Amino acid sequence: MDIHNIDVKEMKRTEVNQVLQEGKVGSEILVKGWVKAFRANRFISLNDGSGFNNLQVVVDFENYPEELIKRISFHSCISVKGELVESQGAGQKFELVAKEIEILGDSNAGDYVLQPKKMTPEYLREKAHFRMRTNTFSAVFRIRHAVAFAIHKYYNDNGYYYMHTPIITGSDAEGAGEMFRVSALDPDNAPKGEDGKVDYKQDFFGKATNLTVSGQLQAEIGALALGKVYTFGPTFRAENSNTSRHLAEFWMIEPEVAFCDIHGDMDLAEDFSKYLIKYVLDNYPDDLKFLENRILDMEKQMPKEQRRPMPLIETLNFVIENDFERITYTEAVNILRSSKPYKKGRFEFDVEWGKDLQAEHERWLVEKKFKKPVIVVDYPKDIKSFYMRLNDDEKTVAAMDVLFPGIGEVIGGSQREERLEFLQKRMAEMDIPEHELWWYLELRKFGGCPHAGFGMGFERMVQFITGMSNIRDVIPFPRVPGSAEF
Repeated sequence: MDIHNIDVKEMKRTEVNQVLQEGKVGSEILVKGWVKAFRANRFISLNDGSGFNNLQVVVDFENYPEELIKRISFHSCISVKGELVESQGAGQKFELVAKEIEILGDSNAGDYVLQPKKMTPEYLREKAHFRMRTNTFSAVFRIRHAVAFAIHKYYNDNGYYYMHTPIITGSDAEGAGEMFRVSALDPDNAPKGEDGKVDYKQDFFGKATNLTVSGQLQAEIGALALGKVYTFGPTFRAENSNTSRHLAEFWMIEPEVAFCDIHGDMDLAEDFSKYLIKYVLDNYPDDLKFLENRILDMEKQMPKEQRRPMPLIETLNFVIENDFERITYTEAVNILRSSKPYKKGRFEFDVEWGKDLQAEHERWLVEKKFKKPVIVVDYPKDIKSFYMRLNDDEKTVAAMDVLFPGIGEVIGGSQREERLEFLQKRMAEMDIPEHELWWYLELRKFGGCPHAGFGMGFERMVQFITGMSNIRDVIPFPRVPGSAEF
């Protein structure tokens, strides 16, 4: 048998996941993948990324040269042709008896940064070019794909149009000013105006531009023409935050709906969230079960009060089976100020009407008080954006946040201010020049209507579904303060 010059073109490769699901005993197949384990020079666990489970390959090492057997090591890449037989071991239906083996790519175990043992997420972030090869991260990124696919399926099936909004923008949708500058000017020799400041009229776009923090304002253009649209793209925040919940580059899903009020907006947010979770539960049970067991194993070393109240899969089912609690911001403040943690001074941040709720407050409401997702609505106008519709009390706006256990805010949305005079007044109060958003105002002048929408942080939803504790571990190459590696 010539194991060095096998003509693999004579047979079409079958993916491991297809073999495990549809394989037939007695069939001859060709598989290719990476070695996850090689036990006793006889049993190879092979995975090609098509699914969570490995295919066991049985090797009679006496039929192969010793130099070939030595090259089969952790994460070496091989091609195997053989016969599919019933497995003699528990936990698997099939195994492949190897007839021909080819090494496609060596993996020198002595120099390889990954090892067949537990490695911390912190260590693996430094080896992001390899971390998808681990069981944990291959499961996470398959689920990330699943959530992305489910997003498009949900909106397509419900009559929404997918809209691509600009990544480069001349407006600050949130009014926060935490934006990354985009410029083609030479930073060492930028043209200056009479005031000594950089003259952006000489820049590529003829004005100052930034990376977008949201596609919402442009999505409103689409909604007021097409009825229902959604965006799904990268957004950027130049916020110097190093928490487990923040990224400088992240993805957002932003539906925008004409003839919709804040109540319809909350209904959409809840239905959409449940759909995404159910899709992953129905289609990726093996990945979820592995991640659940990973969490349970980690929690063995933790105090009981720090453990999750329910296992991962039970938590996901609980969310889709129960209505989200809906409370006003005022009710939330009153509940928090009456709570034991507040009275005993256990909250780090104060709770006061007019101040934004902090993550610790949001998580207490979700995890301790209501023990399920919570939608908080009607926030003080002074802590929210200019485009949110002013309520009749003239103190609050029709804004809502969806809070999840372990994460806090996952969705933020509002009914938009469709009344021109109210919008102009809010922009004046917040020092937003009308000439910068002239087109946004014209949407209200010509055929405006009530409309609403929200933004879902994609990574936060993936973080919730996978149970990962740090948002940097649910995006392939995290961008955070001080780091833009890979």
